[in-house]
Amino acid sequence: MLALTGNPQQNSVRLLSAGATTLGLSVLFDSAMEHYRGSFRNPAMALPLIASSVSIGFDGSGKGGGVPRGLSHGASIAIGMLGFGFHAYNVLKQPGGLTAQNMFYKAPLGAPGALVLAGALGGASDRLAADAEAFGSGRVLAALAAFGIMGSVGEAGLLHLKGSYQNPAMFLPVTIPVAAAASLAIDAATGNPKPWTLALLGATALVGTVGVGFHAYGVSRNMGGWRNWRQNLLARPPLPAPPAFSGLAIAACGALLLMRRANG
Repeated sequence: MLALTGNPQQNSVRLLSAGATTLGLSVLFDSAMEHYRGSFRNPAMALPLIASSVSIGFDGSGKGGGVPRGLSHGASIAIGMLGFGFHAYNVLKQPGGLTAQNMFYKAPLGAPGALVLAGALGGASDRLAADAEAFGSGRVLAALAAFGIMGSVGEAGLLHLKGSYQNPAMFLPVTIPVAAAASLAIDAATGNPKPWTLALLGATALVGTVGVGFHAYGVSRNMGGWRNWRQNLLARPPLPAPPAFSGLAIAACGALLLMRRANG
């Protein structure tokens, strides 16, 4: 993904924008399914759908989107942080508080963070399009992407633990992305990106893509299979969740490109 022709800055902007859009789509469909499953009991449950839809709807060409697009990214960050508060309250108010049981079956603590990251990466894309020196070498964005990947690993690990890792493929999102995040974090700390980091990010993006297929297979194994899709899509595994890995990996490639540009 770094072997793009043209201006490195513009390519970085495109990769960051594509990563933010992919992550935003994952948030949109995942929150839509999960909050529909919760019958939208709280009116605030509609907010992440609105925020991610508006943000995705803006032009992602890398030319910047002015004040409205900037406000939409800011709203995504704010609503994601608000959602974390709601989810944390939903878990902590249960008997026993922060227990594995409550984290398995109540509002997922890490899910709203994906909306925060989508807003932050989208805002970074716009800022970089307007100012070539924004974020310097890209080390800040690399660190942010590494943090986001590890957050997604934690979420996947919790849900796969709930599923007892009955399929060996369930170990993929808690191994390959961990290696990618660690390598990316080291690159961010040293400012010197390594070739294998890009390979690991490519593998992480592939994990996100292949994960959709595995989750689709998981849906088919529920009673009635895809003939009973209205119920089985809500019964999990969540189809829109794995692409979060792909979105973060794509955005991380944009950060690596900035770091390479800074190193000449």
